[in-house]
Amino acid sequence: MTTAAPKPANQADAVRIVARDGVPPNRRRGGDVRTVLSPATTGATSGFMGTVTLEPGEVVTEHWHPYSEEFLYCVRGTITVRLDGRPRTLRADEGVLIPIGVRHRLMNESGETAFAVFSLGPLAPRPDLGHVDTEPLPGEAQR
Repeated sequence: MTTAAPKPANQADAVRIVARDGVPPNRRRGGDVRTVLSPATTGATSGFMGTVTLEPGEVVTEHWHPYSEEFLYCVRGTITVRLDGRPRTLRADEGVLIPIGVRHRLMNESGETAFAVFSLGPLAPRPDLGHVDTEPLPGEAQR
């Protein structure tokens, strides 16, 4: 008979609730990206999740993840997801799995705000290895 490993004492005491509004937006790749649950905010060891808000005309520039799958669920609005150059439409209450190594770009081509939740896992060995940018970041083209 197999027995479960003993539960660490006070494990429930270590649980953190993190408010989206308490996390600063990351606009480096475009849009309003907030990594809500992560190693930095909760001590997570297997992945991270957050939200992306795209106003009409906004994009998250193309990139890919060498170590992680990305799960993207559109809560509100419509997002065009370009996967390896091929556009796919993601509407409210639809989700997509972006496999490891697939280039992707998010675009709001509609007239309303789009809001989505994302999750990535497993983690890259180091945070700086988690994304590979494949197009200029907003503001870089003018330099």
